[in-house]
Amino acid sequence: MSFGVFQEYFSSNWTLQGSRAVTGIIGTTSNGVMYLSMPFLFALFTKRWAHRRQLAALCGAVLASISFLLSSFSTHVWHLVATQGVLAAFGCALIFSPTTLSLGEWFRTSNRAVAYGVTLSCKNIVGSACPFLLRGLLDHSDFRVTLRWWALITATTSILAIFLIPTHPSSLISPSNNFSRERRKIPWHFSKHSTFYVHAVAIILQSSGYGIPQTYLNTYAHDVTLLSQTSATLLLTLFNIPGIISSAFFGYLSNNNKRFSLSATTVTAISAIASALSAFLFWGLTSK
Repeated sequence: MSFGVFQEYFSSNWTLQGSRAVTGIIGTTSNGVMYLSMPFLFALFTKRWAHRRQLAALCGAVLASISFLLSSFSTHVWHLVATQGVLAAFGCALIFSPTTLSLGEWFRTSNRAVAYGVTLSCKNIVGSACPFLLRGLLDHSDFRVTLRWWALITATTSILAIFLIPTHPSSLISPSNNFSRERRKIPWHFSKHSTFYVHAVAIILQSSGYGIPQTYLNTYAHDVTLLSQTSATLLLTLFNIPGIISSAFFGYLSNNNKRFSLSATTVTAISAIASALSAFLFWGLTSK
């Protein structure tokens, strides 16, 4: 979420071999690896490897940390793409997928949507604080030292958080038992409903108004609108702050509470329209 800070730094402090323009694909590659690998990881840890979720999350934390550490020794631009864009992203996906599944098991019915909303709010809290943390480290050192500090932060916080997550009893059942295997069968019949494909297309379109601005906002603010480095970093923080409240709020709306009785379709429409209008009005029109 904060790679734009690094990209803006590289625009004026380029010491690596290769084209500096290639750094533009690191953020999108990272998002692509995470989001494209998650459906497969969710399928694996829902049934076959459910009892290995904590181990997988720990492996993801180690992989992400080592990837950031190796990235600090990069001498060519493709080293950054491989370590930050691919390896670190896959490590983050390994952390997110099994821990999210465990969250869904603890909240089967009541307040499940709120629980997911609070979890996503934490992502925005990190996205609001990290731009200034990374900018401060880059200003006082260079990207190599910054990445080493970030590798240390990633390792300590991720591993500690993983051990704090209680393991649901259903995740401890070995798949060797025929009964548990049958009970954990993935209900693939959802693929026969047209609603699933409508939501899938809607999510793809909505993500276009979220992922791209998030990745390039810092560079856009500095190079196109000619804002200072501090202002560009502040803009990235302001982009993430509303998500702290809105993620939990939309989870609250989705829980069919008595105060706001809204259907899932209505809640989804509110989020989609708000995202589309924001990207069009605050991003699209200002570039003219």
